[in-house]
Parts: sequence; C-alpha cells; structure tokens
Amino acid sequence: MNAFTDMQDLLQEFLNEAGELLEDVDLKLVELESRPDDLELLNAVFRGFHTIKGGAGFLEATALVTVCHRAETLLDRLRSGKLVLTAEIMDVILAATAEVRRMFGEMAGLVQPTPAPDELIAQLEAYAQSEAGQPVQAPAKPAASPAQNAAPAEQRGEQKGEPDWAQLYAALTDKPVAQGGSGQTAQQPAPTPKPAAKPASPKAGAAQPQAAQKETTIRVDTQRFDQILNLSGEIGLTKNRLMCLKRDLLRSHGEVEVLKALDAAVNELNMLVSDLQNAVMKARMQPVGRVFHKYVRLTRDLARQLGKEVELVLVGGDTEVDKTILEELNDPLVHLVRNAVDHGVEMPQERIAAGKPAKSVVRLEARQTGDQIIIEIADDGKGMRPEVIRAKAVEKGVITLEEAAQLDDRQSLQLIFAPGFSTKSEVSNISGRGVGMDVVKTNIQRLKGRIELESVPGKGTTVSIILPLTLAILPVLNLRLGGQAFAVPLVAVREIIELTDDSIKHVSGKPHILMRGEVLPYFELAHLLNRPREGLSPLGVVATVGERTLVLGVDGLMGQDEVMIKPLIGVKPRGVAGATISGEGALVLVLELHELLEDIKGPVTG
Repeated sequence: MNAFTDMQDLLQEFLNEAGELLEDVDLKLVELESRPDDLELLNAVFRGFHTIKGGAGFLEATALVTVCHRAETLLDRLRSGKLVLTAEIMDVILAATAEVRRMFGEMAGLVQPTPAPDELIAQLEAYAQSEAGQPVQAPAKPAASPAQNAAPAEQRGEQKGEPDWAQLYAALTDKPVAQGGSGQTAQQPAPTPKPAAKPASPKAGAAQPQAAQKETTIRVDTQRFDQILNLSGEIGLTKNRLMCLKRDLLRSHGEVEVLKALDAAVNELNMLVSDLQNAVMKARMQPVGRVFHKYVRLTRDLARQLGKEVELVLVGGDTEVDKTILEELNDPLVHLVRNAVDHGVEMPQERIAAGKPAKSVVRLEARQTGDQIIIEIADDGKGMRPEVIRAKAVEKGVITLEEAAQLDDRQSLQLIFAPGFSTKSEVSNISGRGVGMDVVKTNIQRLKGRIELESVPGKGTTVSIILPLTLAILPVLNLRLGGQAFAVPLVAVREIIELTDDSIKHVSGKPHILMRGEVLPYFELAHLLNRPREGLSPLGVVATVGERTLVLGVDGLMGQDEVMIKPLIGVKPRGVAGATISGEGALVLVLELHELLEDIKGPVTG
C-alpha cells in the first residue's frame, strides 16, 4: 500500500500550498542574490523552508524534513550575520529547492520521497558550519544550477562546456527528463565530489513528478464563486417563470399579454446566461505571473552557466488568461526566454566593447488588449540580420535563391519559424534563434494565437505572442457568403460599410477602398476561400489583422454571437480555426483571418 493512501486529501492540500510557497522562495532567492543584505527577503525565504518542513513533518516525510532543516540552518546563519551570502552558497540553496521540488513529485505519486544526495547534505552542513570570510573545507566544487547537477557531458555525448538544456528545463518546469542510454539514476554518486545529483530524475521505481501530469485543480476567489452561485439561483427562478408562462400560453392560445411576458422572461434569461458564462470564464482565469515567476530562476541559472550578466524584468504579471492557455504557454516561453539569454544577449565584454552596460536586460511582459492577450519577450542584445537569415535559409534548402530575392526584411525574419531552419553551426549574426522555433510557432497556433518578430541589429529582438483571452467562448460576427454562414472574431472587426462600384479604386492594379482618408486593400472573402464569385459584394467588413487594416467583401450579415469553437477532427482547411453551431442549428465555420491572408502578396504582407 502506498505511504499516503489514507491521507490523500491532506497530501494534496499540502502539495498545492507548499508548491506555491516553493515558487515564491525561488523568486525571492534570485532577488536576494542582487540584494544580499535584505534581511526581510532572508527572513521570508527562511520562513518558507520552515513552513514546508512543518507540513512534511506532519506527513512523516523524513527525507523532505531533512533537506529543509539543513537549508533552514544555513539560512539562519545568513540571517544572524555569521555567514556572508556568495554565489556559491546561493547555488547550494537553489540545489536544495530543486530537491524539494523533486520530492514533491514523488509524494504526488503517494510514495515517500527518496533522500537528497549525500553530496548536497554535506554541502549544506559545511556552509552552515563555516564562518564569514572563511573558505569551506567540504566539497571542493560548489553546487550550482540544475545544469551542473547532471552527469558529465562526456557521459551524455554532449559537447564539453555546453549547458545541459534538458536538465535545466526539467528543473524549472518540473517535467522529467527522458532517460538516455546510460541508464544512470539521479542518486548515483559521482566518483569525485560533485554538487547534488540531478533533481529531475528520481530513482528507479520512484513516482514520476506530479507536473508530468496536467494540473486538475484551480484556485478561485470565493467572490467569483459567490457570483456564479447567485447567477445560478437567478436562472433557476427565471426557468420557473418560463415554465409558468408556457403553461399559461398553452391555456390562452397565444394571448398578447402572455406573449409579452414570455418575451421579457426570455430576454432576462439571455442576460443571465451571458452573465453566467462570463462569471465561469473569470473563474478559469489565472494570472500569468504564476508562470512568469519560474523564469526568474531559469534566467539566473542559465546566465550563470554562460558567464553572462542578465536581469529578467517581469511586467504585467497580474494579467489574467484562461487556465488552459496558461498551461500550454509554459513550453514556448521556456524556449523563448532561453533563446533570449543564450543567443540573444552578448557576453559582458562584448557589450562593453559595443558601448552597452555589462548587464543585459530581458523583458517579459503581458498585457490585455481588447479580447486578446499580448506577451512579449524582448532583449537588448545583438539582434538578427535579415540578409544573413536569408542566406542561411537558402543554404539549408528552406527556400530557393529566387524566393529569397523576393523577401523583404520582415518576411526574412519569419524564416526562423520555418520547419528545417536551423543555425546550430553558431552563425553569430543569426544568433542560433532558429532552433526549435517552428515548434514554438506550432504550439502558439494550436492556442488560436500567432507569433510576430521584430529585430534591430545591435539593438535587440522582440518576440510577440498574440493570444485570445479564452478558448472557451469567443465573440464573433456572423457573415453570409451565398447560402453558407461564416464567422470572424469580433475583436478583428472595426466597422461595416456599404459597397458600390464607385467604392473601388485601383492602386498599382490592385483594388483598394478610400475611406476617410485611408487607402485600404480590398479582398473578396469568397475569392480568399476559393469560392466562385461574380460582381462586387454589397457589404464590406473593415477588419484589423495584426498591424494591417483591410476590407473584406461579403454578401450579408447575420448578427453577432458568442460561440464555443470546436476543432474540425481529421481536417484542417486553410484559414478555418474551427466550427460552431448557430442558433438555427446550422454549421458555421469560424475563420482565422491572419492565416487566410498570410500568403497574399502586397499591402497585407509584412
């Protein structure tokens, strides 16, 4: 029988609370490194370990209690001024947090956690017993970031001196590392004194970390649940009223007063259902800071491995996004932040030579614009050169020489998202950013989002991710093309205009519409969808797609609605995000305008 079978509810509560506490400890530790004299931060970290130790003691998780107690003792020496915080000591403390996280994963599998490596315990004790300014006589090599906690590079078949990306990623995301052919376990001691063994891979037979599974719980403010409860009650009352009106209608054979009362009740129900949908969506919303805070540790560990000075600035951490989107964002953001630190920013000496501060800044920002969430990862590094990217793409066979000649700088930057594009040969001007970027783009598109890129050589690179606020309910405008209904996201629609033959002006042989001083490109939506069309459409939808504004010709409008988009199983027509059902029961295709227009040459391409 598993160790925690009889206390699963208590264990789950402990893991939820202790997990959040550990994330906060990681964040404060990185802050502490830049402000080592901040006693308030030290006390907060100390209390974090102490609280986790108390919960672990109640659950009789002895191994977890031991590592927390050793870290607590070391932190107490720092609090009392008997020990001065150094980068090496910080490495050991962070290695301890990685072990605590690993143990949480094992406990999630209802088994007692395996002990921390003897090397880590010895290091914690050695530093706790040392005096300020005195060298530590215990393990000669300090525990460092998770990348150092892996087996030697020669055993993994990796290039010497290259950070262990897999281990670093595992430590930050709590996801297990795929085991290679060596078959070594995490706790296997090294032949020479080394830092703590890699925390991401438990011993054989141990449970897999909890984070390898999707989180099935969510914390919601009680006020939001109170609102849902009140709305549910109001809907119940309205339902009862409708049942009474139905009965009266059947008895009266459609008297006017009964019909008026029925209409009022249906309108009230419509409003209540809309409010309930909004309340439920808000209950699923989580602040992006829950994910952002992980990357502070990632940036610190990676910069230290690479010998760089990097500060990660977080902006807009309280911006809320749907929980499903938040879960799927982790992998792309890990990759983009890693790329910014590893390939985007320069070494300190390079920055000084270029007239920049030695410390580089990577900014991770989230903000809400209408029904969209925009996340930006920006660095002040060396940027990318479009001409070098074009040349590399031709060399890799991604595009031909003739195709490269037709691309402008903006289109050239988009080549890094192409499958097969890679810069593993370390072409410095490209900075290696193409590795895995096609996967990042695919993941973002799966979330009904898009990714954009701006780069200025010598100044830096900004990657923008544009996502819907939620995947559950989407406000749309219903359009008609012939006898078929289509829908476009309402957030993209600016206005509706009437079209006449005089509306169309040709600029460079292409149709445009002059509207209040703006010259906007015009497209027949039917032609974009490869449907036959003769003559000019009677209505134009003025839409904003990315940074561009254009007019789409349609046959008619069918009102706006809030719909739940369902994916098309087994088929993915170009420019179609999914489908929904109209109020009349008809199938409605929801269009992805950005995808529909991305191959069009001319004013709508960037």
